[in-house]
Amino acid sequence: MPHTNPSSATVSPAASSTRDLPAPGGLCAIHQPNFLPRLTTLAKLFAADYWIVLDDVQFTRRDYQHRARLAALDDPARHQWLTIPTHLPNGRPTLIRDALIDDPNLARRRTAGMLRQHYAASPHWPALAQALDPVLDTFTTGRTATVAEMSTRVLLNLLGWQGRILTSSSSLPARPGRSVRLADLAAAAGARTYLCGTGGLTYLDPAPFAAENISVAPFRPPTTGIWSSGRRLSALWALATLGPQDIAAGFQALTVHETRLRAAA
Repeated sequence: MPHTNPSSATVSPAASSTRDLPAPGGLCAIHQPNFLPRLTTLAKLFAADYWIVLDDVQFTRRDYQHRARLAALDDPARHQWLTIPTHLPNGRPTLIRDALIDDPNLARRRTAGMLRQHYAASPHWPALAQALDPVLDTFTTGRTATVAEMSTRVLLNLLGWQGRILTSSSSLPARPGRSVRLADLAAAAGARTYLCGTGGLTYLDPAPFAAENISVAPFRPPTTGIWSSGRRLSALWALATLGPQDIAAGFQALTVHETRLRAAA
């Protein structure tokens, strides 16, 4: 299927016509915008043909929408939370897309300082710092979701991903209900396969997907080596330790392996 560069702008409500959607077919992942996402999350999105950004569900403070674990270069067991201070204008029901940054200038400076503190000693820091500049720039929008989404975009771009990014709030029709909503979003985007992480498999009802003739494919990344901390730490630690080229090669090999497993099944 055709791909677009992930650094392109998110589809807006005005641009969400049928012709702007991906060609029917392909593999989609649906995931909330995560700030400097974990290695496993980034790998799942990398394996998909397109990512639907789930930005019109309730913001959750205990999740990764506004925070990331940064690990010390020499010891991934030593880690520290980097959090975007976030205000919810509508209280707990506030949607992810409506969450606001408390003091964006201060949050930007603190983010930049902590990233340098943790990773400036890496030989890969110049490439990472250049890639992360647009993330720091988006703090001026004052919106947590914009910063989180951009942080994922630039890391995917750094790894050479050629997929497409859509947004759930941009006129993709979907009914309420957790599994029904995901199935509707995948169908609206023309997907034939929905890539589901191991966490999602615990609650996902496959019936709405079957009704749309969409298969559900589990994404099970390795659990050893650099992946042993992949469900907890921001992917920045792996990128700073091994470098974007090695991580991209690992992601590509994992994607090929997963594709073969699905074909065999």
